[in-house]
Amino acid sequence: MYSAFDIKSYVGVNKLSEQKIPLTSAEIGCLWTSFNDDSMSICVLEFMLKHLQDTDIKPAVQYAYDISSYHLDQITNTFKQEKFAFPYAFSAAEDVNMEAPWLFSDLFCLSYVNHMSKVGMLKYSGFITMSKRKDVRDFYTQALSETSTLYNQTTDIALSKGIHPTHPYIDVPKEADYVDSKKYYSGLNPFSKDRPLNAVEISHLYYNILTNSIGVKLCLSFAQTSPSKEIQDYMLRGKDISNKHIQIFTSTLLEGEVPTTRLPDLSVSDSTTPTFSDKLMMFHMTLLSAAGLSNYTTAAAASQRNDLTLNYERLSLESAQFAKSGADIMIKHHWLEQPPGTKDKEHLVRKKDKY
Repeated sequence: MYSAFDIKSYVGVNKLSEQKIPLTSAEIGCLWTSFNDDSMSICVLEFMLKHLQDTDIKPAVQYAYDISSYHLDQITNTFKQEKFAFPYAFSAAEDVNMEAPWLFSDLFCLSYVNHMSKVGMLKYSGFITMSKRKDVRDFYTQALSETSTLYNQTTDIALSKGIHPTHPYIDVPKEADYVDSKKYYSGLNPFSKDRPLNAVEISHLYYNILTNSIGVKLCLSFAQTSPSKEIQDYMLRGKDISNKHIQIFTSTLLEGEVPTTRLPDLSVSDSTTPTFSDKLMMFHMTLLSAAGLSNYTTAAAASQRNDLTLNYERLSLESAQFAKSGADIMIKHHWLEQPPGTKDKEHLVRKKDKY
């Protein structure tokens, strides 16, 4: 298996450097988002590293921690050069109780890092396309490469342990064909049999089962360790929504006579000791909710049966309402940071008139 990863070997040498070209609004947004995401990741991964026992899994989690730490250092340097106000973000000293009992199983840690690497790859590829300055593009290109390496490593470890969830198998096509009728898009007529699911639709259904299974366990662990009744209720609501979506996607596959493989046992402990700050847990759920909404939008666009599209739209609305409730809680407790933006000129004028 993998030995301890050398961050100097795996993490790229491309650095964000001082440029005369000012940062665009897109680059400011990307760097601000990355700073918050990486600071949160460092907190979660540091706690995992303290308790992990599996000698195959721990080096991969260490590599994930090293990547996030390196990224945070590079962005910090750029913020200083650009006189960019630092986000409040997160820190291990304020947002993690390192003395709390073990909360996650080693297998959950592996699946968590594997899942977050997928989220990271999607984000970094988008950040590259939105960036103009070469140093910023180079930074995110390298970040994408590092995160792809992390995904491949954690996938290989999961496969070696026999716990990597496998998408359903179907027969390999023997010939190509065209759609010959508009009925191909049907799926809402109760008096006609739905056409069989195609490979693209199956892949999205199963992928969304996997992502929601991670969400269930995170919501459960956050609910049982938060001292706040308000946060507990919110997390339990998230768990119920994810379980409901898993059931809908699973039943759709089974109705289409597509067998679904058993998901790995991603257990959490019975610890009720506060582990992460409520601010960090709520931020983490907003990150996962945004990723989930993106997955549903992609799946809806790729699905050609209108009942599937309708399902994704309906479940997206439910997820968006859950995310809105989370944002309301964060605003109430002053946890939701305001992204950088343009100045409110009317507000500046009113403020000036006071003097």
